[in-house]
Formats: sequence, structure tokens, C-alpha cells
Amino acid sequence: MHQLAIVYHSAQGHTEHIARHIAEGARSAGTSEVELLTADTLAREPDRLLPYDGLILGSPTYLGGVSAPFKGFMDATGRLWRTQALKGKLAAGFTVSSLPAGDKQSTLMSMWVFSMQHGMVWVGNPFLPEQHKGVPYDEAANRLGSWSGLMAQAGHGSAADAFVAGDLKTADMFGRHFADTLARFAVPA
Repeated sequence: MHQLAIVYHSAQGHTEHIARHIAEGARSAGTSEVELLTADTLAREPDRLLPYDGLILGSPTYLGGVSAPFKGFMDATGRLWRTQALKGKLAAGFTVSSLPAGDKQSTLMSMWVFSMQHGMVWVGNPFLPEQHKGVPYDEAANRLGSWSGLMAQAGHGSAADAFVAGDLKTADMFGRHFADTLARFAVPA
């Protein structure tokens, strides 16, 4: 079994809700053990990343970028960068905001640059938007049209009621795709 960590920050529970759906999708592949880790914890203990074969990074989009706690986690990995301890691991990213665009792309790009600087290999979101096949917009996978990573739009209210079915379906598919990719590319220890 491959080791997969979903590293996220979630202030209101929305990003965590998507992280849990990604984890379910990844587990459905049957090839990875999946653990959810908070950015706050890893900012204090970045070495906890070392045993994982793949990392899925998640942050809300705040003012066009990752949240401060997520950036704190990224900054705390400097020692790992100096030794290239994460080199060769697979990485992917996801983000949530309350608007359809909300400058989520710049959040994903920040995660991508972080991963590239660590020598990781990025896995995108390869699903064609299903609304072009006639699936109703709110039920369509990748309805927001992001290929660099997963984007989800949270409505107001509790996390359990904040997402349309299409975003939850995309999160499941995204997790499954990452686990399948990890199974194809990861070298057993």
C-alpha cells in the first residue's frame, strides 16, 4: 500500500469537507492508505511528511492565495527543501472559495511552485467539464473547469450543505485519480 497524506487548512470546515471527499475517492482505489493532516500540525512537525509517497495539498483561497496557516506550513518545510527530502513524491492541490473563480488559480499555482521547488511531480485534474455533455451544471464534474488542480465553490452555511453535487463528485474523482496515478508511478520501497 502506498502512503498518501492530504495536507490542508480549513478555518470554517469547507476545505476539510472537500479533503474528506478526496480521501474517500483515494481510498476507493484500494492502493493507498490515506491520512488527513492539518497544516497547523505540520508547521510544527514538517518531518512527518517524509514517509508519504504522495501529498495532496489543500487550502481555502483568501485574497487570491493560500491561507496564512497553510503558508506557515509551506515555510516550515525549508529544512526539507535544503536536503530535497520530498523530491520525487507525487503532489496535487485543491482549493475552495465562495465565488466561482475567486482567483483560485493563483492559490493552485502557489502550491504548484511549492511542489516544484521541493522536486515533487505534479498531478493535475484531468476531467472534462461534464456540463458540455448535457449534465446539469451543479451536478457536473469539474464544472469550474480547472485542470491544474481541484477547485470547489462553497456556499454559505455549514460545510455539509455548502457544496453542489458536482463539486463533491469531482473531489471523489480527483482523489481516485491521484491514488491511481500514485499506484502507477510510485516505486515500492
